[in-house]
Amino acid sequence: MRKTAIVTGGSRGIGFGIALELAKHGYNIAILDVNDLEDPSRPDYKENMAKLEAAGAEYLYQKGDTRTAADRESFVKAVVERFGEIDVLVNNAGVAPKIRLDMLETTEESFDFVVGTVLKGTMFMTQLVANQMLKQPWDPEKEPKRGTIINIGSASATVSSTNRVEYCVAKSGLMMLTTCYADRLAAEGIMVHELRPGVIDTDMTKVVHEKYTRLIAEGQFPIARWGTPEDLGKVARLVCDDDFVYTTGNYIDVDGGFHIRRL
Repeated sequence: MRKTAIVTGGSRGIGFGIALELAKHGYNIAILDVNDLEDPSRPDYKENMAKLEAAGAEYLYQKGDTRTAADRESFVKAVVERFGEIDVLVNNAGVAPKIRLDMLETTEESFDFVVGTVLKGTMFMTQLVANQMLKQPWDPEKEPKRGTIINIGSASATVSSTNRVEYCVAKSGLMMLTTCYADRLAAEGIMVHELRPGVIDTDMTKVVHEKYTRLIAEGQFPIARWGTPEDLGKVARLVCDDDFVYTTGNYIDVDGGFHIRRL
């Protein structure tokens, strides 16, 4: 019997990389995403859903915004009606500032947009799904854990970028949110972790592709290549495994070693 994983922002990029890896390893996939699956300018969205089906998964796709309570609630209700239970939540939905500005010029609109998506959306999506998981039957004698929640953080949680302070602040807050949920839910059999990507080759990094390609060439990353959504997918799949159970509240750097301090 296939398990069920929710992946927010799963139409493309890191979210889809995780969704596809989980689909290949026995999960049906439910996606909440602001993107329109029928967008004629982005045929890759539907192509990605076909890849999930080819991997053996059923999928549910709902357009919606994690910042909005009604969207979150209708989505989780639809997931439970379709699949019965939720085993995994991947809080991947996130945004970068629409315009990178010096932090002395950052607007409240941009701050609210980024922090609202990254932090508020994750806070209340997790609250909703965790409460659903707690309603589901669980026998700790037979099942090592009730569920897994993964938050997609960023190296920016601890690395300053003064031209996108709202993103750094949001991802830094996500660290503590992961810690608090891990603390609250451990006794309930729900394990909570953060994956912290470095430079991953996605639509979001296109605007800085030249810069980071140069930094990779200059040796800033011990593993000297761009990361891929597949790299995140493989780590997420391992974290979801029932053998990954006597640990919670971790963050795992998936950044080619960028976090290593070197002289």
